Amino acid sequence: MPRYQPADSLQSPRFTGVRTFARLPHLQTTEDVDLAVVGLPFDTGATFKVGARFGPESVRSASAMLRAYNVELDVKPFDILSCIDYGDAPVVPGFIEDSHTAITATLSPLAKAGIVTLGIGGDHSIALAELRALSAVYGPLALVQFDSHGDLWDSYYGGHKYTHGTPFRRALEEGLLRPERSVQLGMRGSVYDAEDLQMARDFGFTVLTTTELLARTPAEIGALVRERVGDALAFLSFDVDFFDPAYCPGTGTPEVGGPTSFQGLGYLRACTGVHWVGGDVVEVLPALDHAQITAHLAAQVGYEFMSLVALNKRS
Repeated sequence: MPRYQPADSLQSPRFTGVRTFARLPHLQTTEDVDLAVVGLPFDTGATFKVGARFGPESVRSASAMLRAYNVELDVKPFDILSCIDYGDAPVVPGFIEDSHTAITATLSPLAKAGIVTLGIGGDHSIALAELRALSAVYGPLALVQFDSHGDLWDSYYGGHKYTHGTPFRRALEEGLLRPERSVQLGMRGSVYDAEDLQMARDFGFTVLTTTELLARTPAEIGALVRERVGDALAFLSFDVDFFDPAYCPGTGTPEVGGPTSFQGLGYLRACTGVHWVGGDVVEVLPALDHAQITAHLAAQVGYEFMSLVALNKRS
């Protein structure tokens, strides 16, 4: 059995104890660990509504409801993976580049130890810092991005290069990604120019709008992702605004007309057979999240990612 597992909720009630992801032990170690959850509570990169710095706290609270067996994927991830909650990166509120440096420094020893990382955000700018840490060890990565925005814009507000709308543009410039092995799923909403969506394709990404996505079954999307990623090492980046705001209201840049929670989770679960080295779930804004609807969904996304990693290890 793995060394580190969640608390047994049949022995201690879910409402007891310090809040960690899925009630995992809170440890900062790289020994005997397969996967580490890391809070990335930073939102100074947000360009509209702020408050995602409190996302990790809310997602951890909601994750107390997660149980041992994933019915849909037929796997018990915590029986296969030794998992910990590593705590939070020491970000610097108001200072994007300093915070990115702190996040990269926090994740680097985990990546060097071969530990899969699951970041809980935080705005989407944090993905750049995560990719810096992982790519320094593994080289350029394939990106599988569930999102309603491509986050490939060059700059905001008179030339500012670091926001939650620019992380993957910077990642391309820094050689952290393999765009020819990467997929963006769920793009929708109004954009600034007719060329905005084509820009990602010109960089080499495979891009599916929400309309194109929903015209396909989860099995078809899973096959597309596996074909595109191939044998590359991959990073999952899941922005909760991928979901329709009716199912995911607690986020800063909502886009109407998206997948339901059932549909979105189905597409994610279909992404089996990919060699994941890291992932994140971002843009949870608790102040707008009545009844923790978004936090519960984000926690489930994290759990599905753990399950996908566990399936790979089991096979």
